[in-house]
Amino acid sequence: MSTLPDSEFIIIGGGAVGAGCAHALAQAGKTDVLVLERADDVGTVTTSQGAGLCGQVRDTVERTRLAMHSVRVFRELQRSEVPPDWNEVGSLRIALSPERAGEFRRLKAVADEAGLGVELLDAGEARRLWPLMNFDGVTAVLWCPTDGCMTPSCVAASYRHHATNLGVRFATATALEGLVIREGRICGVRTNRGTAACRYVINAAGANAYHVARMAGLELPIFPVRHEYFVTVPMEGLTPDLPCFRIPELTLYGRVREGGLLLGGWERAAQSRDPRSFTPDNEPPPVVTDWGVLRGFEADFSRLFPTAQTAAKARVGKGWPTFTPDGRFLIGESSRVPGFVMAGGCNAHGISGSGGIGRLLVEALVEPHPGAYVRSLSPDRFNDLGVSWEEAQQQAVRVYETYYGV
Repeated sequence: MSTLPDSEFIIIGGGAVGAGCAHALAQAGKTDVLVLERADDVGTVTTSQGAGLCGQVRDTVERTRLAMHSVRVFRELQRSEVPPDWNEVGSLRIALSPERAGEFRRLKAVADEAGLGVELLDAGEARRLWPLMNFDGVTAVLWCPTDGCMTPSCVAASYRHHATNLGVRFATATALEGLVIREGRICGVRTNRGTAACRYVINAAGANAYHVARMAGLELPIFPVRHEYFVTVPMEGLTPDLPCFRIPELTLYGRVREGGLLLGGWERAAQSRDPRSFTPDNEPPPVVTDWGVLRGFEADFSRLFPTAQTAAKARVGKGWPTFTPDGRFLIGESSRVPGFVMAGGCNAHGISGSGGIGRLLVEALVEPHPGAYVRSLSPDRFNDLGVSWEEAQQQAVRVYETYYGV
């Protein structure tokens, strides 16, 4: 006998994206929502391994405004009794070449058009914000005072709390076993706790999003790519009010976390997994810490922060965020399988973009006339992949490797 309630929307995955979609639907008045999570709690798998930075500077007005919406959501949740640990400390984007400085000027123009407040700083102004960092030789610094960081597991917990208050139900320790499809349309799910009927299934399954789509008969190019960062033990002078930072030429990002330095980066020769190589009832193989890569991040950063190499490491964060061949979200209903909806392929923007992804999902499903931007994110764009599966995987890996590409 099933212990699950029938629902209008069933969301597969209780990470930041799935919980954020539930929260957004409930705020839009769609409260007949059930979230299924295989783990014992929300936000404990890929979400828990996130670095927790949230940057709003993007290369298009649409993406910038989407990120701004996410910040508004975090800011609002932070005022509640179950906050996401949102810290609006700002961020510094640091250029080391004239070419990158030119990119920053273009990014500022986009931000200005979107209404996002940013400033170009000189080295002295930047040093005032991050006194321990060496800004000698820096060619430009782009400062966004409303950027920030959060604790990823707290983000998912906050979404869950507020969505539950609005009527959303969460079923943890519940594994998806299949989809119920009649006459080509989604009409329910099968799980280890029985079946449940629904009008829509929303796929927010992270590294298993490919497998959930496959259950619907769709072969969507969603590739897990390895990502790692480390956190040092507490270091003198690292206070929680220091801004987050990004150094595109070094493919590095960082922030203060737990009094230590969190430093991560985008590998120039990334490793990915073909999702067909692991089963839908499992995660990709565990990431084995690659200290060679992490020490490379550390050595590169020592140019700006020499003492980084002296601190012991407290822990390593690692996981398999998913990437798409064109580096864009997969959001919206499939025309090939009505009722099957994507909310994935986040290209490492899942946690930070969760507020905006929820808004886009509502626009795609609820609003009568979705805009051109959200329509461009439809999974239908991959109905004809146009290249081989192997080439699509290479393209997705390239998106990761050129994350900070000019």
